[in-house]
Amino acid sequence: MCGHGGLVANSMDVANFAVQQDGTLERYALEDIDNTDIQNAYEQYKANSATEMIYKGENDSFFVNTSEIQMNGIDWIVISVLPQSIFMTDVMNSIRWAALIATLSMLLSALICNLFMSKYLKPIKSLLQVSDELSSGDLSKRVDIIRNDEIGRISNSFNKVADKMQSLIENLELNVQERTRELHKVNFQLEASKDDLQLILNTAAEGIYGIDLKGNCTFCNKSCIEILGYNDQTELLEKNMHQLIHHTHRDGTPYSTEECKIYNAIIKGQGSHVEDEVFWRADGTSFDVEYYSYPQIKNGEITGAVVTFMDISERKQKEAEIQYLNCYDTLTGLHNRKCFEDNRAKIDNPDNLPLSVIFADINGLKMTNDIFGHTAGDELIKKSSEILQQVCRQNDVVARVGGDEFIILLPNTTRENAENILDRIKSVFVDARVEAIKCSIALGLDTKRSPDQSLDEIMANAENAMYKDKTMNRKAINKDIIDTIIETLHAKNTGEKQHSINVSDLCSDVGAALHLPETEISKLKRAAYLHDIGKIVLDDGMLTKDTLSDEEMEKMQQHSAVGYRILSLFDDTLDLAEYVYGHHERWDGTGYPRGLKGEQIPLLSRIITVVETYDRVINRGELSSDECRIAALDVIRNGSGTQFDPQITKVFVQIIEKSEEV
Repeated sequence: MCGHGGLVANSMDVANFAVQQDGTLERYALEDIDNTDIQNAYEQYKANSATEMIYKGENDSFFVNTSEIQMNGIDWIVISVLPQSIFMTDVMNSIRWAALIATLSMLLSALICNLFMSKYLKPIKSLLQVSDELSSGDLSKRVDIIRNDEIGRISNSFNKVADKMQSLIENLELNVQERTRELHKVNFQLEASKDDLQLILNTAAEGIYGIDLKGNCTFCNKSCIEILGYNDQTELLEKNMHQLIHHTHRDGTPYSTEECKIYNAIIKGQGSHVEDEVFWRADGTSFDVEYYSYPQIKNGEITGAVVTFMDISERKQKEAEIQYLNCYDTLTGLHNRKCFEDNRAKIDNPDNLPLSVIFADINGLKMTNDIFGHTAGDELIKKSSEILQQVCRQNDVVARVGGDEFIILLPNTTRENAENILDRIKSVFVDARVEAIKCSIALGLDTKRSPDQSLDEIMANAENAMYKDKTMNRKAINKDIIDTIIETLHAKNTGEKQHSINVSDLCSDVGAALHLPETEISKLKRAAYLHDIGKIVLDDGMLTKDTLSDEEMEKMQQHSAVGYRILSLFDDTLDLAEYVYGHHERWDGTGYPRGLKGEQIPLLSRIITVVETYDRVINRGELSSDECRIAALDVIRNGSGTQFDPQITKVFVQIIEKSEEV
């Protein structure tokens, strides 16, 4: 086609020009071709200036290619329009055949696969089907085992499981019964274990109880119930134990749960041991308690606490007694030496100056113990301590530092004031009596005026002053003791006093008749007056009895030995003791207490024996005075050579007969 749209040539069997009648040629244009697809393709070419394109026509799609040829005298455009159908027909046919073959192949493959799967997956299908049957409850189904491969082995195992399941199901009732019996057995064992545990708890001497996190009782043993004074555990279970038994201090002040050491086991997870608190009984009384509290832990968490406790009231009392014994004298209640030594430094300070010290020692304690027994001696010590406490002030320290020794510390006390206290002590002792003993005490005093002075030195000075007082007043004290004893004896029985006087006077006469020296006569007279001093230890009733029982007679026969002990304790009477000791010996050796015979018996004792017997008989009061004298002389005469010394008997009878003549 030329550049002006005229046809030059075409491949469509269409004329490019026509010969007119005049012989001229009329060239056809592209528009004259009866093919709209080519025309439209050319128009798009012009619009898009594209050399290649695909044009979609009404019935077909076309490949359009344009190229320009420009040469001298030539200006052509070559348009190639080819339908796609010309090129794609064979391709499409090939595709169709390929699709058909592929479809047939797939169908054949599916058939072959189906046959293969049917053969090889049938056991799995059977396995699934049997599984569904088993799951629905039909335990009779089993998998058919076609071949011995993996599937076959799985199927075999599956069948065994099914057999086991069926066996279990079939024996389920038996198993349930067996398990039930086992559970009963376990429950029985648990109950037995629980009973055993409760038995163990109940046999414990300590009280044991448990609490939950709120402090409520979860269990308790028998000892817990008994110690707290309840009747049974129902009174404690589910009750708040702090409010029930631990609510108040010993002094009556409330005891809060915040300060309660038992709750530490719950709050802090820590055990505690306490022995200085009290628990409260059901009747409202308290008791000293020692308790241990430990947390109760389950699965790693604190669920409560367990408390064990004991009533330690008796132990506390013994500890208090021991503590008391460590510091106090049990007999007097005064500080003992240990306590005095431990605490004297507290009072030995400048604030207490002048500090006076009194050292005291009881007179006659050994004699009291020897004659009247240690009970009387203890009474003398207590009486003396009471006097010292009575006279001393509240801030003064009175301590018993020995068997019969006392120390008194008088803070802020001058020597003059201390001497006044010392005088008051002596004045109170004047009227004090224990048994037949007149209480008396030796006293010594010194005063510390300067801090430079040693308290030990002051105490030593006071002690030396006490010994000086005891030595200087020994005779007076001893005389007072003897006089008190004999006065007490005579007060028990007025006849004893007259008997002592009579025997003393008659013995003096016998001594003179025997031409004894005046010193011996004086000694005889004193011994005769005191010959029955040992009767001070006898009961009052025995002194007035005419007839004594064997037991009473045995006690009566001891009075000469007691008299010997009394008189031996004092310098002024020591020389009389031997004669008093032997005044119940007999000339024939059948007397007491030593069974001496003849002249083994001291002379003065032999004289007292004769005179004492005569006076006893003459004063019985059963006969007239004359008859009594005659009877008494008969007793003396009849006893000569057996009970009495014959020579003394002879002299004594002569004295009595001579006195009767006068």
